[in-house]
Amino acid sequence: MRLSVVDVPERSRYEVSADGRVVGFSAYHLISEGVLALPHVEVEPAFEGRGVASELMRRSLDEIRERGLRIVPVCPFAQAFLKRNPDYADLVHQG
Repeated sequence: MRLSVVDVPERSRYEVSADGRVVGFSAYHLISEGVLALPHVEVEPAFEGRGVASELMRRSLDEIRERGLRIVPVCPFAQAFLKRNPDYADLVHQG
């Protein structure tokens, strides 16, 4: 399975595609200058448990880091991902 992740700013989300078909997303909203809230991550049930949501988080967080932004992880999946991957802890907005 070939995954790709793209930012879709007009929908305020990152979308993950499997072999060219969108199968999930990670929503975001700008809550203050340079800070994005991550309220929801969703992957189609047929793709759960296959690492799709984790790859979506990894690639979207890498891009958020490149853009110099910070995050507020609201979604329970995003919070759990950050606990399992402390190398992204620097992205969490303090304040």
